Amino acid sequence: MPMREPVPMESACRRLPGHLLLLGLCLLGLAEAQDQTPLPDPHFHLYLLIGQSNMAGRGVVDEESTRIDPRVSMLAKDLTWQPARDPLHFDKPAAGVGPGLAFGKQLAQAEPQVRIGLIPCAVGGTSITVWVPGATDKATATHPYDDMLRRVREATKAGVLTGIIWHQGESDVHAHVAYAQSLTALIARLRQDLAAGEIPFVAGELSNFKDPADPDTAAFNAALHELAQTVPHVGWVSAAGLEHKGDFLHYNAASARTLGQRYAAKMLDLQH
Repeated sequence: MPMREPVPMESACRRLPGHLLLLGLCLLGLAEAQDQTPLPDPHFHLYLLIGQSNMAGRGVVDEESTRIDPRVSMLAKDLTWQPARDPLHFDKPAAGVGPGLAFGKQLAQAEPQVRIGLIPCAVGGTSITVWVPGATDKATATHPYDDMLRRVREATKAGVLTGIIWHQGESDVHAHVAYAQSLTALIARLRQDLAAGEIPFVAGELSNFKDPADPDTAAFNAALHELAQTVPHVGWVSAAGLEHKGDFLHYNAASARTLGQRYAAKMLDLQH
């Protein structure tokens, strides 16, 4: 049987009914548009900031707060990327200087080949018990864990999640035994829900300004230290020498920045 000559594509298209040709062109255009969707930038390193008020920051905003590093951005409340400045967080009107901005700037200085993106998600006053799926923080009418997932998923359209820092516990210091179990579960859940493998996770020690020898605070911090020994790629940072803003609870701006630099040093240590 003689073989037929191949029909040129242009001629074949002319033979299609009009509606089928239109459908084919639409599908082709859709496929091309999908192919052009930008991929996350591997040089845009994202860091999740979670916990309660000392992560959100309550230090007084000052001139240093407005100094922008062009390689450090923050995901704002409206899910847009903006130059990072204090306050990073928006959990409560009292939000001010926390460790996040100093953390981001220190990382940018240490890694000049990348850009840093900060994802602020801390909520002041929250117990670790509301950092689970479906839980509500009644004081702010927010859903800390679920809101965090939504923000991270939006952020990772632009970059790559590279680390998590956590400062929380003032609401749970008297339940340090159960807290270690809850934090272990939270780390595992974050890594699973964010598809982040064994992403580095750094927790901050608590300070007790009213009673530095408080046994509950000491036991709480000891539990953090032990967790760092038992869970892979987990570290902790010291609260030694940090000062409060006059309320015996929240770090002042200078101490919050020192804490941020400690977080950055430990994060780099875990990464490398």
